[in-house]
Amino acid sequence: MDEKRTHILVCDDEVDVREMLQEYLGKRGYEVSAASGGDELRQILSANGVDVIVMDINMPKEDGLSILRSLRPENTTPVIMLTAAGDVIDRIVGLEMGADDYLGKPVDLRELEARIKAILRREAIHETATKEAPDINGAPFGDFTLDKDAAKLLAADGSEVQLTAMEYNLIKVFAENKGRVLNRDQLLEQAHDRSWDPFDRSIDIRISRLRRKLESNPEKPEIIRTVRGIGYLYDPK
Repeated sequence: MDEKRTHILVCDDEVDVREMLQEYLGKRGYEVSAASGGDELRQILSANGVDVIVMDINMPKEDGLSILRSLRPENTTPVIMLTAAGDVIDRIVGLEMGADDYLGKPVDLRELEARIKAILRREAIHETATKEAPDINGAPFGDFTLDKDAAKLLAADGSEVQLTAMEYNLIKVFAENKGRVLNRDQLLEQAHDRSWDPFDRSIDIRISRLRRKLESNPEKPEIIRTVRGIGYLYDPK
């Protein structure tokens, strides 16, 4: 029986971009579906299992950020946003809304494939840990419980806090470095498996998202604290 191929969904209003990505990724063994906008994307998602979405931000009828907002948090399919070169604001907003990665246009096809592979590796590790998890053997993380075996974070009432694989990786790094100040480079190096570009605001945005999920008052964090001019510290009171 043939092994199931990784399914990539490309969403871009430009026909030549869709065809280019379909051809390139298809030749590398991926199953590739294409959508010209939000309606087609949702139809494909409802009918098929999709492993990664590659989506342009700047589309005329419904832009990529609006589509992403409509998907999260119910749909956790990893999303790589395609942004105009140097458009930092779109990148920041996309990350805040739950995008997993971003890539500037014009797209470097080899880099896009590398980003897809990195996301798939993180998702595979997270899913394997969840499936093979034994009974909970958790460690406290603030008012929460970090179950490393199951790759989950549990609230006080036992409910699971919904985290992306990347957010879980960050929490795991903090838990393993309790009481130690970590700068952005250290966090990126330990939480990710590829080199990031100088746009280090990405780590600040990830932590801001985590604080909204974990802190009783995200404006005055007590679990993951900022050490001005250096980085971040996990040392809950």
